[in-house]
Amino acid sequence: MTLTDVWFTLIALLWTGYFFLEGFDFGVGILLPVLGRSETHRRLLINTIGPVWDGNEVWLIVAAGATFAAFPEWYASLFSGFYLPLLVILVALILRGVAFEYRGKVDSDRWRRNWDRAIVFGSLAPAVLWGAIFASVVHGVALDADHQYAGGPLDLLSPYALAGGAATLLLFTTHGAVFVALKTTGDIRHSARAVAGRTGVAALVAVAGCLAWLQLTRGTTATAVTAALGAAALLAALIAVRAGREGRAFGATAVTIVAATATLFGALHPDVLPSTLDPAYSLTITNAAASPYTLRIMTWVAVAFIPVVLLYQGWTYWVFRKRIGAQQIPPVTSRPSPAGAARS
Repeated sequence: MTLTDVWFTLIALLWTGYFFLEGFDFGVGILLPVLGRSETHRRLLINTIGPVWDGNEVWLIVAAGATFAAFPEWYASLFSGFYLPLLVILVALILRGVAFEYRGKVDSDRWRRNWDRAIVFGSLAPAVLWGAIFASVVHGVALDADHQYAGGPLDLLSPYALAGGAATLLLFTTHGAVFVALKTTGDIRHSARAVAGRTGVAALVAVAGCLAWLQLTRGTTATAVTAALGAAALLAALIAVRAGREGRAFGATAVTIVAATATLFGALHPDVLPSTLDPAYSLTITNAAASPYTLRIMTWVAVAFIPVVLLYQGWTYWVFRKRIGAQQIPPVTSRPSPAGAARS
């Protein structure tokens, strides 16, 4: 295995971690108006991801940074070709982060409703667009001989991209619903379990369809195994949800995300950005890679720091592992300040 293979694999692992961790964050945000039928329940939902959501986003930053350093041609062509959807994702993530911090600053129902809409949009848009982008990448884009994107903004509306967006939306929503059921007590736990059962059926159809489509177009023997594993794990999650086993269900949806991402990157390798104009124009792990010296330095840095990051994030989840309920959410208190600040 060459260093280019190592870094392609590492980038795939970083995206896997991001989709697994941020996936349930997105699901919780999407379900805010569905499960959050009162202010207490909305605050409870936000508190389930409050200690971890910003740490989960670090995986995206590291994945983008690793792509920029290890495969600069891939990074440049990807960001130029998908500039508009990536800009929407960036704006959505910024709005979501601001909303988490600002929704409790003013004791006003209208104020909180507006920021809740920002949380929903900031969760829904990335959940759809990440699936559409990666589906387009593995399906191929219009790259010319200079590795410049020659397509248009409507290319993201291809049937394969739309199917990918629907699959990630439904999968992340189910993943989030299972997470809420795993992390809460009382009525909201039962409601989340019911939602997971309904969205899970749609997610199974969408994810299995996308994986089958991917297997037929670019699949290998290895991706056939991971695709089957992903579909089987999602079916197992549905069974576990109906049996009230949230822990097993969450583990199964996690396996689905891991297997689906492995299928995507496995089908992509050794390309990183296939060209639909001419296969000779495609970007591969060879012609898109940085210099061997750069890859060697990056490898030593990764070996030194990635275990530290994993240990720290694992410790964070261990500290905040317990369930929470509505009885642990303090009431909103008004303050006689000009802004009427009241943190939730």
